[in-house]
Amino acid sequence: MQKSQPKNIVILTGAGISADSGIATFRASDGLWEKHNIEEVATPEGYARNPELVQRFYNERRAQLLDPKIKPNRAHSALAELEAHYQNKGIGSVTIVTQNIDDLHQRAGSKNVMHMHGELLKLRCVKTQQVVEWRSAKPVTNADRCQCCTSPQALRPHIVWFGEMPFYMDEIHYKLSRADLFVAIGTSGHVYPAAGFVANARSLGLPTLELNLEASQNASQFTDSIYGRATDTVPQWVHSLICS
Repeated sequence: MQKSQPKNIVILTGAGISADSGIATFRASDGLWEKHNIEEVATPEGYARNPELVQRFYNERRAQLLDPKIKPNRAHSALAELEAHYQNKGIGSVTIVTQNIDDLHQRAGSKNVMHMHGELLKLRCVKTQQVVEWRSAKPVTNADRCQCCTSPQALRPHIVWFGEMPFYMDEIHYKLSRADLFVAIGTSGHVYPAAGFVANARSLGLPTLELNLEASQNASQFTDSIYGRATDTVPQWVHSLICS
């Protein structure tokens, strides 16, 4: 790993950072998402065919996230500590780009978070794309309508489905262009465009670090790697960085 303290860090997080908080990864080894085909619950076409099924799927995920037992873990807290340290010391910036749709980074105290795949606790109008908060375990139904249209429209999950463009792509590439270090935590390296960020970083000459339970699919593209549970490796890495 690089010896001097980087000024601007871009950190990509995936499902592995939330696993120890009790948030299950969507996709199982058999390719199903909670016993559903991906095409049924994570595509625009699936929503058009059966909006009730899709709403029910995300209602269940939302209820799980809002369970009082689900809390940020030591990895989330360590990244929030790192961001606060950089801000308080005026060192530079720490940007978290997350593939996760939970709000555990924010609950831990992180401020500079980009949810490239959307957020579970938000809905958006199918016509205007206006986003509204939904921080309630009350199930969303197709009877729930927006307040932004003259003729109220349906509210869909504020989730980026397969076949849709992730959010914040221009901002992410700008942050990478200004970064001194790119870090990926708890990512599989399967899902693009996020899996391509390490190649972007390498093309810019940045050092790259993978913190993961095991080697990701694109592990060979990282200049350094640390393997183990995120609740162990992330606090240790943050402590080493703050104390360097």
